Amino acid sequence: MRNNKKIEFSAKKVTVVGLGSSGIWTARFLAREGANVTVSEIRPETDFDPDTLSEIRELGIRLEMGEHRNESFLAVDMIILSPGVPLHMPLLRNAIEEGIPVMGELELGSRLVDVPMIAVTGTNGKSTVTTLLGRLIEDAGFDVFVGGNIGTPLMAYVTGAAKGKAKMDYIVVEVSSFQLDAVDTFCPFVSFVLNISPDHLDRYSCYEDYVQSKLRIFANQGPGQFVILNDDDEKLSSIHPSSGVSVLRYGAENREGRHGFIERKRIMAGFDGMESKSFSLESVTLPGLHNLENVLAAVLGGLALGIDGLSIQNTIDSFKGLPDRLELVKELDGVAFYNDSKATNVDAAVKAVKSFDRPLILIAGGRHKGADYAPLVKAAEGKAKRAIFMGEAGDLLASSFRDVIPFSMAIDMDEAVSVAFSHAKSGDAVLLAPACSSFDMFTDYSHRGRAFRSAVERIFNG
Repeated sequence: MRNNKKIEFSAKKVTVVGLGSSGIWTARFLAREGANVTVSEIRPETDFDPDTLSEIRELGIRLEMGEHRNESFLAVDMIILSPGVPLHMPLLRNAIEEGIPVMGELELGSRLVDVPMIAVTGTNGKSTVTTLLGRLIEDAGFDVFVGGNIGTPLMAYVTGAAKGKAKMDYIVVEVSSFQLDAVDTFCPFVSFVLNISPDHLDRYSCYEDYVQSKLRIFANQGPGQFVILNDDDEKLSSIHPSSGVSVLRYGAENREGRHGFIERKRIMAGFDGMESKSFSLESVTLPGLHNLENVLAAVLGGLALGIDGLSIQNTIDSFKGLPDRLELVKELDGVAFYNDSKATNVDAAVKAVKSFDRPLILIAGGRHKGADYAPLVKAAEGKAKRAIFMGEAGDLLASSFRDVIPFSMAIDMDEAVSVAFSHAKSGDAVLLAPACSSFDMFTDYSHRGRAFRSAVERIFNG
């Protein structure tokens, strides 16, 4: 199902839109392939590292900073988009109407590799499942590239491979809805859709558009390939791909038609006449049922790749999760501080809150993404004894929580953590689960997580 038609870049005029990590690696590759490359970036030069800009210019790449120009979109042979660039941008619409090929970095990278690809999407849990899949494959003795939306762009692998690096056995990529918006022939060997809940409604015209974007991940798959779906998700349980792809469904309980489920702290999984295999979850320290389901999804992926059950169990036993995902930072005077900065939408924050059976003080807020906070209020009622709100969405959160849960407002992370600790007692947990993006006060969710850890350290050190 993969499009293996060779793409010629030599002497072609190609515009790369966006100078993030994806754009930089794409521009490097295209320049080394002999293309005449322009990178068009709306942000000014002062937002970027001067050494990076110098390196790009030394490759003969033209930088267009602080604005997008008509000629860079209409007088070219091809346009490659970074993940954050929306297709509805007027200059892109004009280029598409003129018949100029437009594709995303993920689409381009997928056309340039002939390694079996495993792709993971979903509103929440993508990074955990992507990382665990990479560990499963590596621990089984294979060479694997793990990247995509999780950090290292696919084009970084392509560029490295073009310079003679060893070819991997598998590629595992986390893919976002933004990346899937700009794919055409993208066709993984195994795809995952972990869940779909309202998110990025500041970018999509409606929730259904966001849903359809996620489902593009398996649009080109067919016989001999796998799509793994969370059967507990209302949207996904009703999805029935018609292309002949093998569909593996999983959920928290044993139900008809499911290929994996959880039973008494064990995963039960099997398909296609395979004897059902059992995997212990006793060593999994990640809190919350949703994290056990993430492990279950990865196990099904490992079985689809033919990985031995004992190897899978060993990987499960050694996997301790990722930073910024329900990460226990410290415990002071019986108060535990948990960092879930990656909870950048309401559904993720709801799952985080539901993961605890101890009294909570919730820290939330950031840049509003268009979703309703009512589900978070409902989840927090009876669990959270107080909430601390910060950032641009602070007032919206306060309005939603008013008369339900007592709250305080904070101007920054240090104040939020300090106020939270002042209201906490032994046995309580302070939980950072923002339900918002980080871009009002931080460069990304990881930066926000570091700020939370630093604020906790300051309290810990008196």
